[in-house]
Amino acid sequence: VCDIEVPERLSFSYEQLKCYHLVERCVHVPAREGSEEEILLVHSSEHLEVAKSTQTMNEEELKRVSGNYDAFFFHPNTYRCARLAVGATLQLVDAVMSGKVCNGMALVRPPGHHSQRNAANGFCLFNNVAIAAEYAKLKYGLQRILIVDWDVHHGQGTQYIFEEDPSVLYFSWHRYEHQEFWPSLKESDYDAVGLGKGKGFNINLPWNKVGMGNSDYLAAFFHVLLPMAFEFDPELVLVSSGYDSGIGDPEGQMSATPEVFAHLTHFLMQLANGKLCVILEGGYHLKSLSESVCMTVKTLLGDPVPEITGEMAPCLSAVESIQNVRAVHKPYWKWLMYEDTSFLQNLSTKSHLLKKANTNPSTEQESKMTNNDETVKVERFLELHMKNILFPVPPIKTATTTDYGGSAHLLPVPVHLVKEMDKTEIKALVSGFYADLVKEDKTLLSLGSMLAILDKILKKEVCNGIAESPTAAVSVAVALRHSVRFGFQRVLCIFVGDMQIIPNTEDGKILMIHICEKEHFTFVLNSFLLLLKDAEGNDFFSAVLGFILPVAYSYQPNLTVIAVGPNRSLGISEISLLFALLQGLAESRIFAVIEDTEINLMQSVAKALVGASTPHFGVYVPPTQEKVNKIKILRDQFQQEWKMLQCSGKLSI
Repeated sequence: VCDIEVPERLSFSYEQLKCYHLVERCVHVPAREGSEEEILLVHSSEHLEVAKSTQTMNEEELKRVSGNYDAFFFHPNTYRCARLAVGATLQLVDAVMSGKVCNGMALVRPPGHHSQRNAANGFCLFNNVAIAAEYAKLKYGLQRILIVDWDVHHGQGTQYIFEEDPSVLYFSWHRYEHQEFWPSLKESDYDAVGLGKGKGFNINLPWNKVGMGNSDYLAAFFHVLLPMAFEFDPELVLVSSGYDSGIGDPEGQMSATPEVFAHLTHFLMQLANGKLCVILEGGYHLKSLSESVCMTVKTLLGDPVPEITGEMAPCLSAVESIQNVRAVHKPYWKWLMYEDTSFLQNLSTKSHLLKKANTNPSTEQESKMTNNDETVKVERFLELHMKNILFPVPPIKTATTTDYGGSAHLLPVPVHLVKEMDKTEIKALVSGFYADLVKEDKTLLSLGSMLAILDKILKKEVCNGIAESPTAAVSVAVALRHSVRFGFQRVLCIFVGDMQIIPNTEDGKILMIHICEKEHFTFVLNSFLLLLKDAEGNDFFSAVLGFILPVAYSYQPNLTVIAVGPNRSLGISEISLLFALLQGLAESRIFAVIEDTEINLMQSVAKALVGASTPHFGVYVPPTQEKVNKIKILRDQFQQEWKMLQCSGKLSI
């Protein structure tokens, strides 16, 4: 009866994981059946009894019982499969919470997020993720759990279960089309924010047209989910991971390519001390599903994130939906306190619906033929696309040299030590290309370690690296020119702290962002300089999520250089998180140049670069109105240039 929720969804995904040699790199957690007590944490005893009774039913009886539910189809083995899905999910939660693994993915079916307390719904019998949340609260005493549902359908079952519960923050984006798309519920719209004590803890982001792509999904994270998640400060993150929101899916009809799920996963790994459980929901185009699963698992394993493809500009309909979510949630969230929020009328898609209503639907046979053609077309596209975006992972993650006053041994164990460049070679390089930049001997001597590490990154022998310099601004100027000489066309450079930035002459190949306490007069030739003053404390989130990340993703660098100087307004935990978040760019190629040799800072940056979970930020303090206004001015100034800024503040599309 159901020709899309099929066993091949799991077997194809597992085979693709084996193809990429990912299975052998994972810890295998054995599945078990969820107990009746565990299922009853969420579901009614009546629902459980009906499910149990189907095990001995004949086909006619199964059809009759299935007919009581919306889009659910019983088979004699459904009950046992559903209990295995629950049990496997809970095994993953136990493995993560006990510290046996950092994170993980449960490949399970049937899915769960449509299932309600007393009803099966939309291929879902038991709500795996909801049960996992209640189980984690009960067993581990958790008080804050984030559920991110990126399936293309609204997980109304999860919403109903937690809509009065402030201990669970539920975020769902979903194809909605002004209530035209299944499950076609009013409560799937943005204004369903939760009930009673749960108000503000239910976030619905409705997509009112098909074709949403990578930039729309990233914009939703930057301008809605991530600021809320950092303020909420979860102790565990659960993902209802439906890949029907990916390209080629017959249900979703969206355009997002598999690598976007690597980026989304990477961002979620920065929360809850890295405790992240990804649980499969939907996904019905087998090639798109299996590649997206692999992108997710590669990221969970700490592999560099592939560069995102496509134009980095969210569509008008996505901007409208994001603006409305921000506006309706303003009363409940501190980070939105001083933000410009206003409701938009979704004009870009209302007219589209009228046209749709006046067209003649194609016959079922024509539709099926079109779907088959589309499936083959997407398979061919993905074959080529994955070859283009995947790259050999450098054998070494993080490199440094053997100086730091003998303190290199205090850095995390995976940091690889490289030999400094020969002094004669350095002098020849400087006199040939950098004589105008290097005036002092102490700078010249420090370039040996800096260029040795940078060369390893540029040659893709290591992923990232960390170098100490007595004059970070000069070292970075040399590093930028060296990178452009090597052939890098888009270099993002972020300066943290007070330093005199040296003008570059690289004709638009470098984008600079300066986070500092004092406003210097800085002249920068043929490049962009964005000045962020005092982005400390919780103003940091406003600056980084509302400005730096959207600009950086709009720019799409192929190398990121971060210089940390003296008198910096960012603390060590903020600097570490900045490094962690920016690893989503440039295939995770980051070069850190640090003027301050304080070992705590060096250790923290090195941990972020090797992929350790980011330190906890403590109690959330809202950003100040003055800082929010300054960042708002910058957003308004640059949103024409950097389109990912357009989901917040004034719109100028």
